[in-house]
Amino acid sequence: MGEAGRLAGDGEVGRSTRGGEAARPAGGGAAARSAGVGRSASVSEAGGPAGKAGVVKAGTGKPGAGKRGGGKSAGRGAHSSPGQRKSRGQGSRPERADPVRRAVFDVLLAVAKRGAYANLLLPSVLRERRLTGRDAALATELCYGTLRGQGTYDAILGVCSDRRITRMDPPVREVLRLGVHQLLATRIAAHAAVATSVDLAKDVAGVRPAGFVNAVLRRVSTRSLDDWMTVVAPDRRADPAGYLAVKHSYPSWIVTAFGQALGEIPPGGTAQGELAETEAALAAGNVGPKVTLCAIPGQSEAAELAAGPGSEPARWSPFGVYLGQGDPAAVPAVSQRRATVQDEASQLAALALARAEVTGSDRLWLDMCAGPGGKAALLAGLAAGRGAHLLAADARERRAALARDAIPGAGPADPDNKQAGGKQVGGKLAGGELAGGELADGELAGDELAGGEQAGGEQAHVALAVVADGTVPAWRPGAFDRVLADVPCSGLGSLRRRPEARWRRSAAQLAELGPLQRSLLGVALDSVRPGGVVAYVTCSPHLAETRDVLADVLGGEGGRPGGSARGGGREDVEVLDAPALLPEVADLSGREPYGKYVQFWPHRHQTDGIFLAVIRRLG
Repeated sequence: MGEAGRLAGDGEVGRSTRGGEAARPAGGGAAARSAGVGRSASVSEAGGPAGKAGVVKAGTGKPGAGKRGGGKSAGRGAHSSPGQRKSRGQGSRPERADPVRRAVFDVLLAVAKRGAYANLLLPSVLRERRLTGRDAALATELCYGTLRGQGTYDAILGVCSDRRITRMDPPVREVLRLGVHQLLATRIAAHAAVATSVDLAKDVAGVRPAGFVNAVLRRVSTRSLDDWMTVVAPDRRADPAGYLAVKHSYPSWIVTAFGQALGEIPPGGTAQGELAETEAALAAGNVGPKVTLCAIPGQSEAAELAAGPGSEPARWSPFGVYLGQGDPAAVPAVSQRRATVQDEASQLAALALARAEVTGSDRLWLDMCAGPGGKAALLAGLAAGRGAHLLAADARERRAALARDAIPGAGPADPDNKQAGGKQVGGKLAGGELAGGELADGELAGDELAGGEQAGGEQAHVALAVVADGTVPAWRPGAFDRVLADVPCSGLGSLRRRPEARWRRSAAQLAELGPLQRSLLGVALDSVRPGGVVAYVTCSPHLAETRDVLADVLGGEGGRPGGSARGGGREDVEVLDAPALLPEVADLSGREPYGKYVQFWPHRHQTDGIFLAVIRRLG
């Protein structure tokens, strides 16, 4: 079974093919259509429950032309291949749906039913079904656009059908969402959007549910997207957060969280006013990001990556390059593990840690939540350039293996295929040894990881990836000079890349993450020696994952050392001026008293929403 048939797991974000111009957004919606459908306009689903769609498999047809404004694809995709699915109840009859929309549907259904990640699954489906060029661009736009607009489209479907969206059969629901996106947010002609959706419904659900799809989408087509907003969205003056939630397709709690982080909604207060910057942040989260490459120091140069067609150096990161076109995996430096795919803000967070001043030695660095390895690879390159060494740890074996694979020349996480106490063992790091050769039931002697003698003539490494739980450290306190705590978080800062994540997260999940984030930050501060520095990083602007965590661990309002009204607090730390470590980037500082923290925003910096605090351990 190919990758398209597997459940997509976690991994580095942003490796998907970029969308092209095959289905460009149509501004305020589709062309002018006849009006007159209000809240009472509805249709019931005919034929009872629809059948289940088939699982994602390879060999479902050659690429179609993906014609804009037309009906079915023509040309090389008009006939079925030997491996193409049979349509439901039709024996050997080939599928009616064109290959592009069938591929998109299969990904959407996998996201909805199996928790797949579109950014990981879609590229595999495109490769297996040999969809390239304009077909791949159209599929990418339809898939990500449908997922981003899901909240808005569901509100519209709720008006156009008397069957609640949550009670629809999943295949029918995904066909409708895809159809609404084509009608209201692309330049695909209305008749083509409806016809292709009906054909798709016949293949995946049956003839009678296809009639329901036809009736609902015809009602959707009577208004533009802007006109539908006047029907389904709350009044902006009375409920600005609710209005933005429907208009920009976000859960209301995320709208409130962004507004609070931007200072437009008081913590615990009620949204008032236009929330102009909050809206800008929400809108930016619905724009597909550029694919950004990162040259690993000592392995490649940004100039090499920028030599590709249409590629150009990143705005701020000296290692970053915006990929002009094509699959990043086809870039030689990426395929050779000399460069990675990494958002520019993530690169800058690692760079800030490397730029922070330390007193005393600077020979041993730790990335304590290293998987899948993007920041670890950059840190390893920076460390090697200074004669320092990196330990990349992750609590999950698979993610530790991803980190190992991402770091050029990294020591094998388990060279002898041995494990003890759940921790991978063996390996050498830069001529030094792990204490006792193991990371189990003992401690990692940090002073032996750098500067020790290479034993037995075995290969030494400038970096080593290990399985180790950061909350129960396998190393001695104060062993490291620099520590990166890129903690697990909600990922609200990367919704551009994972559009479905907004529908999977909840405020309750943030509360569950809080204790882990606080524990990891506390261990990071204990793991660095006096005079060393720690970078606390999240891919989220939510205050519960940023300022609140720092305030609780460090003590004092805003994370300043001293007592905390909520208890705890440390007297042995100092918050450094993180924006000063990145002087080339404007508009990074938070509002006082949080001016020493960095918060990237998609609408301000065209990056993911990365948060950064840099802390020095005092003697």
